[in-house]
Amino acid sequence: MIRVLLVDDQPLLRSGFRALLNLEDDIEVVAEAADGEEGLALARKHLPDVALIDIQMPVMDGIAATRRIAADPALAGVHVVMLTNYGMDEYVFDALRAGAAGFLVKDIVPEDFLHAVRVAARGDALLAPAITRKLIDRYVTQPPPNRAGDGLEELTSREREAVALTAQGLSNDEIAARMVITPLTAKTHINRAMTKLHARDRAQLVVLAYESGLVAPRTS
Repeated sequence: MIRVLLVDDQPLLRSGFRALLNLEDDIEVVAEAADGEEGLALARKHLPDVALIDIQMPVMDGIAATRRIAADPALAGVHVVMLTNYGMDEYVFDALRAGAAGFLVKDIVPEDFLHAVRVAARGDALLAPAITRKLIDRYVTQPPPNRAGDGLEELTSREREAVALTAQGLSNDEIAARMVITPLTAKTHINRAMTKLHARDRAQLVVLAYESGLVAPRTS
């Protein structure tokens, strides 16, 4: 059973998401909150598999709440998915950098929403890769100083290639096809890279790839 925490300051939206999720046999909403501070407390209490958190909220915003969740070892199993009204929300990259596993736009169709929750619970894919690529390309035109000393030099050439392709938004199957390997081998390369770089998940791996200069954002 996938346990979900809903954190959004709009009661009607929470109600709609809760109704949709609770219709599924393998998903249950364990708690809901109207701000990030309450959401953080409920995450610690219920230890959900997925926390759906709005970016902009009163008291504590979604990015601050995500940062607190990502920094708490007791919440390592909580996969944060940010909710945004716009596919090009300027705060999304900040959310990924804070520790979010991915994000969803609020007008997503129900089938895609449910699929995304299941994907997030597995922790094995970056959500909305095409939109994520656009966001990164737009907002990381000047990434922080090179972070190769944080472990990038420890990656094998194949691991570096897999990380670079992950940062382009490719799935394991697509990475495997590009590298002419099996999907399992692609996943192994990615998992080893995550371990070496101390990345919480694939989203953090994407952030590190851009911040280290392994992948350069487009400027046009």
